[in-house]
Amino acid sequence: MAALRCSFRPFSSYYYKPSKLFPPTQSPTCKFPNEKLLNPSSHNRRLRRALSALVSEESATGSSSSSFTDSGFKLTYLEGNSWLWEVGGVKLLVDPILVGSLDFGIPWLYDATKKFLKNFQLSDIPEVDCLLITQSLDDHCHVKTLKPLSAKFPNLRVVATPNAQAILDSLFSKVTYLEPGQSTEIEGKNGSKVRICATAGPVLGPPWQRPENGYIVSSSEGQLTLYYEPHCVYNEGTLKDERADIVITPVIKQLLPYFTLVSGQEDAVKLAKLLCAKFVVPMSNGDLESKGLLASLVESEGTMESFKELLSKELPDAKVLEPTPGVPLEVPAV
Repeated sequence: MAALRCSFRPFSSYYYKPSKLFPPTQSPTCKFPNEKLLNPSSHNRRLRRALSALVSEESATGSSSSSFTDSGFKLTYLEGNSWLWEVGGVKLLVDPILVGSLDFGIPWLYDATKKFLKNFQLSDIPEVDCLLITQSLDDHCHVKTLKPLSAKFPNLRVVATPNAQAILDSLFSKVTYLEPGQSTEIEGKNGSKVRICATAGPVLGPPWQRPENGYIVSSSEGQLTLYYEPHCVYNEGTLKDERADIVITPVIKQLLPYFTLVSGQEDAVKLAKLLCAKFVVPMSNGDLESKGLLASLVESEGTMESFKELLSKELPDAKVLEPTPGVPLEVPAV
């Protein structure tokens, strides 16, 4: 399918006030919104219940209220860079790592597994409408997952960065490659549609190389818009005219000596402010059980609390919605 140039409606046409979306005493709906993880065994029980709900018929078909199904977002964090999104009933699987570990083919250097969703498997994923790939490296375009995924869903629609073409062309037949600034439309089995526009992400190589992708995802009615880029690396010039109600981004930096693997903190605040975000959903893509030489060199900078403090000064009306792995987080439209 041919890619289109992005052309979003003015933000004012679907701008809303948080007070209208959630009353002062109400928070976004989660399966277990007020539960605290008191100990590992209770955590595992909650995760089992959450995963059961995730793959149940209700979760797979989106049996929430019609207003949510028409234009709301349901965001399920699968740890690392992986997500399962439901946008107005259209299901998107994002950068999945569901088979084996993450080791980039060099496990002696780096080998990582998930902390919480240890028993979550590819077979637990419901039928999805689209696979969304942001980058070409293994922590986003995970071959050990994509091979069996392509066998399970041979006709799956894929939207990806052209940098991943060498991997994806051998696995999937319905791939749309988007350069930054191009967009495409995905139609779900329920007839709903979402629009996906690529934005410029990090350059993983020499400066003349094509950047990887971030994405702006809009519901069919344009009532709610989400921005996602998993390294908190973005081109400010190309985003200055865009708006996103929801920003999913890392907020804790991951650093190697003299090199930033994943940005966050003040850069995440700047991103949220640039896009006039109403909600920030922080992802902890460095929070994995890892080993190897490279893992021993990675250091974290900043905390969730320091990010919230920075955000409150620059964008005081924005709400931080912290996802629990495996638990759907619902953000309904107005």
